[in-house]
Amino acid sequence: MHISVEPIGPTTILHLRGEFDTFYCSLLEKEVQAALDKGARNVVLNLRLVKYINSTALGSILKVSKQVQTGGGTLGISSPSPFCRDILGKVGLDRIVPSFESDEVALESINAGQASAAKGGSGELELDPASLIFRPLDPERIDHFLEQAKSYNPLHGHAFGKNWSGVGRMAALSPQALSFTWAGGNTGLSPFEMGQLLAVGTDLNVKFRLPLLQRGFCEAQVTVTDVEERTQGVKLACNFKSIDSETESAIRQYAQDLDFLRTELRKATDS
Repeated sequence: MHISVEPIGPTTILHLRGEFDTFYCSLLEKEVQAALDKGARNVVLNLRLVKYINSTALGSILKVSKQVQTGGGTLGISSPSPFCRDILGKVGLDRIVPSFESDEVALESINAGQASAAKGGSGELELDPASLIFRPLDPERIDHFLEQAKSYNPLHGHAFGKNWSGVGRMAALSPQALSFTWAGGNTGLSPFEMGQLLAVGTDLNVKFRLPLLQRGFCEAQVTVTDVEERTQGVKLACNFKSIDSETESAIRQYAQDLDFLRTELRKATDS
């Protein structure tokens, strides 16, 4: 990762570029301290070009936030990439360190003493890290429910095919189970029909990503244990049925990372 420094009045903007992992935590802390030593009161971390960040790096951001606050200043984040924005919201870090849509908004708000998070994004498009791809293991189940739905809704008159896959959104994950929501995609299914397609006991092949770990999609087989119908779709709870040791280990590491971050957030909130 590379960090460039841009002093602007009482605030210094640090532009981070690359992959922010454990190796670069000391570099960030060093650059923040250098900015404070040169008279900066506030520090803004521009994360527009940070495409990956892990749990230790997020903990380092909390650490430098306290470092800046000790001197009476504010640490803010500006222009977070889609990946960073998703992680900041997922672990709740954006409740501790204010996040802004641009450097200009961050400077205006922080320098005016209005450290309130600004909503919005960088406008970049990127695959949602919380996306989950699923497919029933029984192709006949797809054929029965989706072809039946096609006859109900003439707007979806095309054939889906037995290799059809749906795209949901991860809601929770543990080494034993996961849950996700699904809005139906282009199937035209009602929440009730979605629940029939993905009924309790249905086996699914799932592919998902672990945002705090730098790897591609993980793959496993799960069994649906609960289906909750909602206005805009369904929420499903699933237990792992078949999972390789590498994926299981990655999930355990992910759970440990989240526990670490929650602990750090509690400390930051209580202090």
